[in-house]
Amino acid sequence: MKVKVAVVQAASVIMDGEASTQKAIDLTIEAAEKGAKIVVFPEAFIPAYPRGLSFGTKIGSRSVEGRQDWLRYLENSIPVPGKATDRLGEAAQKAGVYLMIGVIERDQETSGGTLYCTVLFFGPDGTLLGKHRKLKPTAAERIVWGEGDGSTLPVFDTPYGKMGALICWEHYMPLARAAMYAKGVQIYIAPTADSRDLWQSTIRHIAAEGRCFVLSCNQYVTKDMYPTDLVCYDELASSPDEMCTGGSAIVGPLGDYIAEPVYGREDIIIADINLQDIALSQFDFDVTGHYSRPDVFQLTVNEEKQENVKWNK
Repeated sequence: MKVKVAVVQAASVIMDGEASTQKAIDLTIEAAEKGAKIVVFPEAFIPAYPRGLSFGTKIGSRSVEGRQDWLRYLENSIPVPGKATDRLGEAAQKAGVYLMIGVIERDQETSGGTLYCTVLFFGPDGTLLGKHRKLKPTAAERIVWGEGDGSTLPVFDTPYGKMGALICWEHYMPLARAAMYAKGVQIYIAPTADSRDLWQSTIRHIAAEGRCFVLSCNQYVTKDMYPTDLVCYDELASSPDEMCTGGSAIVGPLGDYIAEPVYGREDIIIADINLQDIALSQFDFDVTGHYSRPDVFQLTVNEEKQENVKWNK
């Protein structure tokens, strides 16, 4: 099975959920016009990865000004499902693509005051197939995002192969990777905010380890893209002009680039992939098959949704 895939390296309309959603829709249609059947967007595309912002936090204190920027971020994040997901689903249907996009999800199930870094999966019929919430926000990300649980670790069986996602530094969690491999992931979606050279080693390792295709997608962001009316805008004064240089790439199941990383610009990276390459790569290594040792190593995964309160009836 051959399929054309697209990795969209673009910036959010920072802190603007409505405009970021429209930009995602426009770029999805553009990628489909280039022949893509699978379209991937970066981590936190709607409404932004808040690089360089502290939201007025220090250990032991939060500022009034930072809370105002936080409120703006919250109000431009999206409920799932909701109006924005309806629009994204319509775009996927119009384009006839599987669409994966990083969003900041506003919790609807409890107080509404918790945000999650989430990947959404849409089918070509416009259906919201499911989501993955980041299990462990990294470092200062924990200021603004909650933790997902094992109930959102889906892998979807599609005509183009089994697709699933982890987000950014979740890929440094070996047991999380092992869980994805055990679910048979073939097209491994890797939205990120990491533009370091080291990230390229990571995605190439994962492709070779999992004998899967890795679609790694990052934003290209410059400082002048930030709205100047942020209350804590002055925090960005020491940031470089290029705040995220990109590095989106597509890697095959032997760890070789199919599309090499792109830096320094927004771009839609297109490549053809062939699932037969996975079978060829598994001749000498199959991480959950003939190269596994379940008599020695076993992993237990808790996929139950975690709740603070359990009601006895």
